[in-house]
Amino acid sequence: QVQLVESGGGLVQPGGSLRLSCAASGSIASIYAMGWYRQAPGKQRELVATITSVGGTNYADAVKGRFTISRDNAKNTVYLQMKSLKPEDTAVYYCNAAGTLVAGLKPFASWGQGTQVTVSS
Repeated sequence: QVQLVESGGGLVQPGGSLRLSCAASGSIASIYAMGWYRQAPGKQRELVATITSVGGTNYADAVKGRFTISRDNAKNTVYLQMKSLKPEDTAVYYCNAAGTLVAGLKPFASWGQGTQVTVSS
């Protein structure tokens, strides 16, 4: 019912930058929170950053000052600008959205398919 499509991952050298995008589509009435999570090989999925519909943000300590989350409510799209990337940022990055559907205003929570970010020289 709700699809999330991520883009923007890739290979970047340490110290470089990348910008991830995630667009939500489907029978969406509202999205109250969107976020980015990541999962490195052999590790659990962890929160990177979240943003509410009114712009409130939350970041993992490991990315504060380097990553910036933003969203375009009109496009149901969330972005993650990543700067000063480190090898330890290497992971599959997943987009998440939570909100309500048009049909009966039922709640939903959806995940994207993930996009690989590799930081290596």
